[in-house]
Amino acid sequence: MRVTRRELIGTAAGAAMAAAAARAGAQDGTPVRVGLVGCGGRGTGAAQNILEGVPNCEILALADMFPDRLNRARTALTKSNDPRVKIEDARCFTGFDACRRLLDTPVDYVILAQPPGFRPPHFELAVEAGKHVFLEKPVAVDPAGVRRVIAAGAKAKAKNLGVHASTENRHNRKMEETVRRIHDGQIGKVVAGRCFFNTGGLWKFERKPGESDMEWQIRNWYYFDWLSGDHIVEQHVHELDVCHWVLKAPPVRAVAVGGRSQRVEPVYGNIWDHFAVDFEFPDNVHVMSMCRQWQNTDGHVGAYFVGTKGEASVYGGTITGENPWKYDGNMISPHVQEHIDFVESIRSGTPYNRATQVAYSTLIAILGRTAAYTGKVVTWDQVLNADQDYSPPAYAFGDLPVRPVPVPGKKA
Repeated sequence: MRVTRRELIGTAAGAAMAAAAARAGAQDGTPVRVGLVGCGGRGTGAAQNILEGVPNCEILALADMFPDRLNRARTALTKSNDPRVKIEDARCFTGFDACRRLLDTPVDYVILAQPPGFRPPHFELAVEAGKHVFLEKPVAVDPAGVRRVIAAGAKAKAKNLGVHASTENRHNRKMEETVRRIHDGQIGKVVAGRCFFNTGGLWKFERKPGESDMEWQIRNWYYFDWLSGDHIVEQHVHELDVCHWVLKAPPVRAVAVGGRSQRVEPVYGNIWDHFAVDFEFPDNVHVMSMCRQWQNTDGHVGAYFVGTKGEASVYGGTITGENPWKYDGNMISPHVQEHIDFVESIRSGTPYNRATQVAYSTLIAILGRTAAYTGKVVTWDQVLNADQDYSPPAYAFGDLPVRPVPVPGKKA
């Protein structure tokens, strides 16, 4: 089935009815009715997380590009015989218009977890349909998508719809307390930082005979710029969001390096496997960012900030220096806590809206990627206003050439 870009971002039918249902379900104690768009591991995990954290909820509908992925998620969610999982055949949708059709069902809380390249149009559809939205990170892969998310977030705010950004570190009680203490001056004035997302390799899907370009790229989505945004955007956004959180502002400019050392075969599409970025934040605060996905190497994930009175490890929950401290409280999984917090805000009648926050954190990663791809010093305003749009010409199974692997100093 061929779906045009206009159709993909068009208004979902029944928006007025859905908006009314969302408002009612939010405040009167009825179950939060959940629809999942994107039935991969993270989407299925998010649905399981809300079941764990929010007793008064129901999983009603599923949508995915492919039937096999939808069926795997349905099996995973129903195998426990939880009566709150009420997924009927009539509320299971596949194909390019699956999100739009799911939004016509009586759900009021939508988890958007298809590959990030689909996030802006799906978010626009969900807001038009009057749904509260749980946005998986990142929320875009290019500046055009970031601006769409910011605009849709403003519309959601006008409708009193909640928008949650799944940058779950902000719902990690240890990290929350560490950042609060940084903001309260326990390490003094922050003068520098560093953050890491250094891991091993990930999954990949070899192309099957007869698969179109579009189908293979979506199944192997991590390795194509228009779907993942590259791993600095798809994964390292978490640590860059922590920098955004701690420093309360986006960076002013960035300079970076990177490339492909291990992942050079065609199955790895057109993304890189390592980046190193110097981000300059306001007040001349520099943050060194490093991310890589290399087999047989040492991994490290974390974010650290140096102040005039000490140093904080946000992931470690520790402060050293003049005012030493270590977190010793209890906490549950932040993947569960974020659903609890979001539903509580919805039920209060004043749902929070994190669309701009996560859009800016996504753009910080895009800024670093752009500086590395181009080999130039790139400013925040340049990337925020850039006309870069990775969207394919049409959302349809068929031919879709892969853009060349970026080479600094060489125009793509």
